[in-house]
Amino acid sequence: MLGYVRIDKGELKVREYDTYMGYYCGVCKSIGRRYGQLPRMVLSFDAAFLALMLASLDEKKDALSQEHCIVHHIQKKPVIRNEAIDYAADVMLILAWYKLADDVQDEGKLSAKAAMTAFRGVHRKLYGKYTALCDDMERLLSQLTALEKEKCASLDQAADCFSQIMRIIFEDGVRRLYGEDHPGGALLGDIGYHLGKWIYLADAIDDLEENRTDGAYNPLFFRFEIGAHETIPDFKERILGDLRFNMFQYLAVISQRLDGLDMAKHKGIIDNIVYFGLNHQTRILLFGPDATTKTDIGGADDESI
Repeated sequence: MLGYVRIDKGELKVREYDTYMGYYCGVCKSIGRRYGQLPRMVLSFDAAFLALMLASLDEKKDALSQEHCIVHHIQKKPVIRNEAIDYAADVMLILAWYKLADDVQDEGKLSAKAAMTAFRGVHRKLYGKYTALCDDMERLLSQLTALEKEKCASLDQAADCFSQIMRIIFEDGVRRLYGEDHPGGALLGDIGYHLGKWIYLADAIDDLEENRTDGAYNPLFFRFEIGAHETIPDFKERILGDLRFNMFQYLAVISQRLDGLDMAKHKGIIDNIVYFGLNHQTRILLFGPDATTKTDIGGADDESI
């Protein structure tokens, strides 16, 4: 998860915003309490969304407290603690580990090597607790690496590896927190899968300029065959219709699955993220920072790329 999954603060109630930040800060506190201060550097808003989705199935009310932290040592911030937050924090650190490993393998970054050395003990502990989850992630990431080396021209095929990881993460969270037979597992798995497709395409769009410069694999260059002298703005304009259809289509499927989920709490926050936050991020990626936040979610399950 790469930081794209955010709220639209202007559309959120004050109480809901405090709860959202309580989850975000709760993830940070969870990491610091169990793994030390350094791993908190990888904190992401995506983890708060995962925690909120998992906790939404639990009828127990959240206990929100106001606390200081190492960053906000003057003004107290809202903090919530629960098992969903601990799970989201663990998953975020596992994903960060594999991102560092990918950076070392692809680019040999010294900073990534140093970070892996510092994180090695944390990952060993997490691997012992989430062995099957980590093994599944490694298998799917290896498949993705192979597709990238082959210069795979199928966006669906490349995105599927990351999307399957997201499905597994959401389903594993439901299983650990609520048991094997909880009815929300399949729905959350589908939400995670299509969110993974959205994130993968969002990252590809976001990295067009950088990947054109550094020569790194970007599935859009191979799916739509960028011209040798074609500028990125021209290329993006040429494929904009396909990008727009697919990005909003992924969000449409997420919203459909969300409608079938029996949420005991946090519906307002989750709706805000899906219907406003993700929609806004999509429009920024497609049309630039001045894009309107007009909702554009709806449609069938068909995907064109």
